[in-house]
Amino acid sequence: MNALAHAVAPMAQAGPTVALGFRFYSPVGGLEAAGCLETIDQPAGDAGEALGAALHDAFGRARAAGLDNPTAVGVIPFDKTQPSRLFIPEHLVRLPPSPAPTAVCGLPCGQPRSCQAQPDRAGFEAGVRQALEHLQRGTLSKTVLARLLRLEFERAPCVPTLFQRLRRQNPEAYHFCVGLPEGGVLVGASPELLLRKDGRQVLTHPLAGSARRQRDVDADDAAADRLLASAKDRHEHRLVIEQIRRQLAPLCERLVIPAQPSLFATSKLWHLATRIEGQLQAEQSALTLACRLHPTPALCGFPTDVAKRLIGELEPFDRGVFGGIVGWCDAAGNGEWAVAIRCGVIERRQVRLFAGAGVVSASSPEQEWQETTTKLGTMLAAFGLEGGAA
Repeated sequence: MNALAHAVAPMAQAGPTVALGFRFYSPVGGLEAAGCLETIDQPAGDAGEALGAALHDAFGRARAAGLDNPTAVGVIPFDKTQPSRLFIPEHLVRLPPSPAPTAVCGLPCGQPRSCQAQPDRAGFEAGVRQALEHLQRGTLSKTVLARLLRLEFERAPCVPTLFQRLRRQNPEAYHFCVGLPEGGVLVGASPELLLRKDGRQVLTHPLAGSARRQRDVDADDAAADRLLASAKDRHEHRLVIEQIRRQLAPLCERLVIPAQPSLFATSKLWHLATRIEGQLQAEQSALTLACRLHPTPALCGFPTDVAKRLIGELEPFDRGVFGGIVGWCDAAGNGEWAVAIRCGVIERRQVRLFAGAGVVSASSPEQEWQETTTKLGTMLAAFGLEGGAA
């Protein structure tokens, strides 16, 4: 086992004394990091300026300690007033794009001894109905309601096995495994890129509007066609695109936004997606740009402040890192950030899984519950629990 692998290995413990470690694999490459030179817990805030300043100072200290191009890795929570979970690793390896593992591996754990939805179906659907009442008043155009699935196992799940299964089952995703300072490990396979920055080139690939995939090929094609033609889903998607346009256009000398969304497939869902590319007028760090976009209407709603307040009123839990962003930013300002969805936190024998659904005026409580059930299927399949636990 090399030094980096040895340093990351304690993440498998998934306990309160878990080592800070970081693995992030995307279609353009990967990062593996371990050891902690410095943590950064400055909240991102609305514009990320205070966090950017804290990061600049931390990079200076890291250079003085001998790192040529220090890199910050970790998670920004959904609520940007909460502490960031970032650190500058002592050891970091950049990896070229690599195929997902093809070897069949065992299950990360046995069957759960308990399984609890928070809120339960009645509570979630009641929340959707309350959200629809707010939408009818005209104070907001969209909100996003989420739920947790809490699992307890006889033994702690094996995090490396879970991560390998996620990569194998979802080869198109952004895969992450992050040790959290408060304890536990955030593990997931997100389909959504919030921001990638290389030099002055920026790319974002938002998803909003989805449909469950079908086993039969013809039925699956029909589901995709219905999604692409859905007025409800296209409206939901357009809210996200227009907000990203408002945030990026003033910063870019060129911003290319396709007139129509396209289809993007994961193992469980069809999504409406739009690939947005731009060239910045001036240098900005990937983290500052990501904080400017986060949270998009895909994870929060619109207007952001109104939707966020409603989420706080209706969701019976603190999202924490769920619905946040996970990724990296180096001292040159380059980086990549994915949305923390299709994920869970493993802390010894306790597991929390997260899924949300966008609520617009054409939504129905039953359909939104089913959408969250389908989204939970990504993580449940990696646990070997597909088809019943959600």
